[in-house]
Amino acid sequence: MVQPITAKELEYIADSMSNEDLLLKQNAVLASSSSNQALVQVAQQFIATHQQHYQTLLQALHQHSNAAPTQPQQ
Repeated sequence: MVQPITAKELEYIADSMSNEDLLLKQNAVLASSSSNQALVQVAQQFIATHQQHYQTLLQALHQHSNAAPTQPQQ
């Protein structure tokens, strides 16, 4: 059974998702603005990697959301 995540863990996941999104966007800018094909290829690989990381973090949130308490804890 999946255990609920703590507020601290939730904050860490949210920060990580924000960081992955920023890295994805920065690499997208590089891929679209560079005339160096080698740089474009590397940026595209990084885009795919950061998209995968973001999706993994999102899946973790979804898995744990089912285990989250629906009522305030007393």
